[in-house]
Amino acid sequence: MKAAAFYDVDGTLISTNVVHIYGWYALNVPTLTGRLQRGARLAAALPFYAVADRVGRKFFNDIFYRNYRGIGEDRLYVLGEELFDKVIKGKVFQDMLELMKRSRAEGYAQVLVTGALDTIVAPLARYLEVDHWFANRLEIIDGEATGQLVPPVLAGPQKAETLRRFALEHGYDLNACRAYADSASDIPMLSAVGRPVAVNPDTTLKATATAHDWPIMWAK
Repeated sequence: MKAAAFYDVDGTLISTNVVHIYGWYALNVPTLTGRLQRGARLAAALPFYAVADRVGRKFFNDIFYRNYRGIGEDRLYVLGEELFDKVIKGKVFQDMLELMKRSRAEGYAQVLVTGALDTIVAPLARYLEVDHWFANRLEIIDGEATGQLVPPVLAGPQKAETLRRFALEHGYDLNACRAYADSASDIPMLSAVGRPVAVNPDTTLKATATAHDWPIMWAK
């Protein structure tokens, strides 16, 4: 039976999140003034972002990714590769690497479905040797990011819809598919498959997983 294993990325496969990632970009813009301005704006806005995330992950994404406005497309990709080599590669959960190895050996296609940016996910996907991946993309105009995401924005129900559409197009049986995620915002994605697993779950996802008797995994 054809089946796939779908993975969220931040908090599920790696111990970083979108705020950490942008912090790297902010600290590596070309000018000192730019670095100071971006770093100060990020620090000042952190409480607001925490509230925005509770409102909804799509709302958070729409607000948060405005920080990337003005960063050059080339720099996004160059720093993405550098960030992977220097930071993200060392933040991959070894337990999840082993799990993916076993899953691949069992015949499951390996698929990433994440709200992270494609410039970050591309080197990670190569490293993990996944079969397919889906990530958010920044709108680029005249060689620079506008701060807007290209629809559809992968968050909440849209991640679940992407998963279902992919499974239908490739003939995967959703009841036999697996999904792994850490956040309550990914409950729709986990609910879309027959074998959901909560990985390092937040409080809400842990309660949902317990209520539905979903396996809970604490990855390191």
